[in-house]
Amino acid sequence: MTAGRVIFLNGTSSSGKSSIARELLDVLDDDVFFHLAVDSFNAMRTKPALAPADLDAALRRTRMGFHRSVAAMAEAGNDVVVDHVLSEPWRLDDCLRVLRAEDVLFVGVHCAPDELARREEGRGDRPSGLAARQYALVHRHGDYDLECDTGIASPRECAELIRDFLPHWPVTTAFARLRARSLTPDGQPTVAELT
Repeated sequence: MTAGRVIFLNGTSSSGKSSIARELLDVLDDDVFFHLAVDSFNAMRTKPALAPADLDAALRRTRMGFHRSVAAMAEAGNDVVVDHVLSEPWRLDDCLRVLRAEDVLFVGVHCAPDELARREEGRGDRPSGLAARQYALVHRHGDYDLECDTGIASPRECAELIRDFLPHWPVTTAFARLRARSLTPDGQPTVAELT
């Protein structure tokens, strides 16, 4: 069985990842793709009152389960569009461990901070300033196969850009480069990543 492709959209909250993913499902009409969103996994759990440390642990387990669900779907031969916020280094490291690097097209979704703040306020379902806090964190690894900016292009235009790039899938993907730079052969963070 051939592993599925993973189009991995990474950007801050309110950057337009989910909108691009929905458009991708429309423009990628020659193949079957599934949209898997980390927000959907968060929405599936109960919301008991937890101490901050317990909530952090529950969210970490949720995200680790999400990463493994994406990997399982791709390993079963499914093509997947993922939208995620890699705002903590361990999230990227975990994805690098569990996803086949050659099957991941890593897409940076950018948007200017003032536009992110406007969208966040308009949504009303995110803590104020969340995108601003994530802004410097999500792209700090500095390596993508493709990038788009939803402040200057519509979600549809970004989806078409990604669709048109698929026939040019890189031989050495950003995930492969990041894995080589960030993890030892046994999947542990390198000394540079620990400091």
